[in-house]
Amino acid sequence: MNVIISGTLRKFGSATLVQLWILPVITAPKVQLCTLPTEPVVAAKKPFKVELVEGKRYSWCSCGHSLKQPFCDGSHKTKTKGLMPLRFVPEKDSKAWLCGCKYTANPPYCDGTHKQEFIQSALLLENKD
Repeated sequence: MNVIISGTLRKFGSATLVQLWILPVITAPKVQLCTLPTEPVVAAKKPFKVELVEGKRYSWCSCGHSLKQPFCDGSHKTKTKGLMPLRFVPEKDSKAWLCGCKYTANPPYCDGTHKQEFIQSALLLENKD
């Protein structure tokens, strides 16, 4: 009687060769691979002046693909996997300069990073949607 847990059974003449596989069975989750960059694109080479309302929830675009700059329109879901909008609620009514280059160290507010050469020399993305 031959009992094989996992493997193949091969008969060669009067000898029986049992080949066992020791590798565990692993099922990998389905992963959608994205070849798009996870860094933001420069949406504008200057900040956006906006009026913020106290208590209102805003979603600042962090990927640069939104057609509603500086706010998110959901473009990150298909164009830049891994980047999410920054959600914030102002504590008072105010005017603010929100970052347009997407490289600020103080998101969503402009910190002057757009003045640097790598931003000023960047090509702006043409939205064809």
